[in-house]
Amino acid sequence: MLRGNAVVAQSGGPTTVINASACGVIQEALRKDAIENVYGANNGILGILNEDLFDLGQEDAETIEGLRCTPSSAIGSCRHKLKSLEESSAEYQRILDVFQAHQIRYFFYIGGNDSMDTADKLNQLAQSQNLELRVMGVPKTIDNDLPITDHCPGFGSVAKYLAAPVMECARHPEALHTHDTVTILEAMGRDTGWIAASTGLARRVEQDAPHLIYVPEIPFSEEQFIQDVRSAHERFGGVFVVVSEGIRDAEGNYVSAGKGKFAQDSFGHIQLGGVAGYLQSLVEKEVDVKCRFNKPGTAQRNAMHFASLTDNEEAYRCGVEAVKQAIAGTSGMMVTLVRESDSPYQCSTGLARLADIANEVKKLPREFMNEQGNGITDAFRRYVTPLIQGEVPLRMDGDGLPIFSRFQRQAVPKQTTES
Repeated sequence: MLRGNAVVAQSGGPTTVINASACGVIQEALRKDAIENVYGANNGILGILNEDLFDLGQEDAETIEGLRCTPSSAIGSCRHKLKSLEESSAEYQRILDVFQAHQIRYFFYIGGNDSMDTADKLNQLAQSQNLELRVMGVPKTIDNDLPITDHCPGFGSVAKYLAAPVMECARHPEALHTHDTVTILEAMGRDTGWIAASTGLARRVEQDAPHLIYVPEIPFSEEQFIQDVRSAHERFGGVFVVVSEGIRDAEGNYVSAGKGKFAQDSFGHIQLGGVAGYLQSLVEKEVDVKCRFNKPGTAQRNAMHFASLTDNEEAYRCGVEAVKQAIAGTSGMMVTLVRESDSPYQCSTGLARLADIANEVKKLPREFMNEQGNGITDAFRRYVTPLIQGEVPLRMDGDGLPIFSRFQRQAVPKQTTES
């Protein structure tokens, strides 16, 4: 049995259930005799590079349990891109040096595509140096774009949350279609339309919103968009549109992309946002009707008050399974979710090589969108409906608002000369 300490880190954009995964890792690791201490890395991989660790074993058990109903990334996240082993060799070696100094034998990284790439490269380097280190990836992304796994923790909750305000906000143009005729909601989704498409669950009957949905996988035509809006306006009066922030034209160019100093993030991704405002102007100019737009922004990432219980429980299970697999000798793998049936919904866990997950993107299948490319199909409805079931019970204070966990962060003394 491999004995030593463990580090758990979070990476990328927060979600409502990334802390549930962390809770699963922490609680299961604290139960294992092979793991002597469990540390958290402040702000993801940067916490390891800076040897900025804290002792999760010193945290109150209630605080750790409270992670299951706490949004965002309680351990601390970052968007720090490590490139290839050749280009970032010093940083990768620094991480291994910190691990060696603190007798880290288990590393659990909760994140998305880029995070799995970092974990894979660390695993490769450790193996090449014959270091005893087990690296496990725990999936996290609201975008639902990790390959191999049937779905990703975080997606079910954003799907559940975003469909509800579509139902609520759509009643505005329905009631005031003589004045506020069209509303456009901008959903997250840089390269994929999973989130925007999920709002289609709100449409139970023909009159219901969203009347139109546009996703990055299907080339966006302004001319067709205007025609769609006019047609929907004639049929329904008030029109509600959902659009992914990352929609592109036939040449692959973003309809709206960031400009200036913060046009790209640290991963080199173009910063998106503003497509709803652009389309608002287009509608008012070409259709000659009043148009509003809504942009939930980070609210859709962190809406713990309407998180999916199914999503939350699966996120926790992925964290627990990562620890069990590592103790059993597994390394260089990510825990996956394997759907066994839709009705009744049954899902188990599996494993995929980190190398097969890293930097890959799972697109929304064309068969999940209708022939016109502006609405969902029954196949997509069957896929996503099981993922939004149930609500997470919150810890409530006497003032009527929820209580969220926050760590005390007892620092682990530095052991290296470089920091």
